[in-house]
Amino acid sequence: MSDPLNLDRLPKRPKPADEEGLAPTTFEDASAQALSEALRSSFRIIRLIMIGLVLLFLCSGVFVVQPNEQVILLRLGKPVGVGEGMLFQPGWHWAWPYPIDEKVRIRTGQSQTVTSSTGWYAITPEMDATNAMPTAYGFLRPESEGYTLTGDGGIVHVRATLKYRVNKPLRYHLDFADVPALLTNVLNEAIFYASARFTADAAVYKDRPGFRDAVMERVNELVEKLDLGIVIETGDVEVMPPADLFASYVEVNNAEERRGTELSKARSYRDETVRTAVGQAKAIINSGLVSSNWLVSQVVADERAFLDQLPMYRENRDLYKQRLLAAAMERVLTNANVKFTLPEQFDELRLQVTREPEKLESKTSR
Repeated sequence: MSDPLNLDRLPKRPKPADEEGLAPTTFEDASAQALSEALRSSFRIIRLIMIGLVLLFLCSGVFVVQPNEQVILLRLGKPVGVGEGMLFQPGWHWAWPYPIDEKVRIRTGQSQTVTSSTGWYAITPEMDATNAMPTAYGFLRPESEGYTLTGDGGIVHVRATLKYRVNKPLRYHLDFADVPALLTNVLNEAIFYASARFTADAAVYKDRPGFRDAVMERVNELVEKLDLGIVIETGDVEVMPPADLFASYVEVNNAEERRGTELSKARSYRDETVRTAVGQAKAIINSGLVSSNWLVSQVVADERAFLDQLPMYRENRDLYKQRLLAAAMERVLTNANVKFTLPEQFDELRLQVTREPEKLESKTSR
């Protein structure tokens, strides 16, 4: 049968090059090569990023221990090392990043402070910073403010502050869950302990140093008994009366201060008077001793002179008397302004007593 359309006579479409078994075109070659290069570059970038992340992960484990601290390293919750080797000293160290390793920093060279949590007024930090007294309500508010009972049934407000330093880091961190909280409870217990042994007047103003010493002695006793791994540096105790009685306590305290001032003045006056009297007594005694020594020495000298003259007197009494008379007259005539000489046999002497004595010429006149 003849083909009505005569398809054999139509021109035939040439076959593509790949159908004829030839190589891919240049365009397809370039696309495949670009895709391959892009994938290789991407893999290189991903590899560099992964390497950087690994390095960053490893470097994040580097840590520094400061000079005033020590570090305990916990690996999966357990300390790394044995004994004192568990303490990382100041310097550079490495550990696995968290959460594999956990670093516990303990400040061993720095003072830490804890404050009692009971027994003080209900005040704000601003009032505490300015030392402002709380408002007096006329009654105690136990639901919001703390207080302690003294031995005589009085009420006082007490606050204690303690500064300490860690000297046994392993004991401090590994054997106790929260040492600052435990120390706060120790302060509270010491306050109640001391308050029960003092009267309100003694705790507030009469024996405040004694009350403070009682609180600190109790704190030292409990800290030593518990062996918290710390060393107590200083402690301070504040004692105040209730807000409603503050004015009365101030008046009593002022009266006590005035009393103390007057007593100090009286004691000073007494001491000064006693010192003056003792000084005067010593001066009188010393003067008497000097006079006594001088008189004794004069008597001894007179005795010696008398004993020296006694043989001459016994040998010729008249001659000795004449010599004594001559010596006496010499002393008299030397100091006399007017001299009268009488013959040996002269029965009468008349003197004009109204005559004015002659004036001696000054030897210093020139």
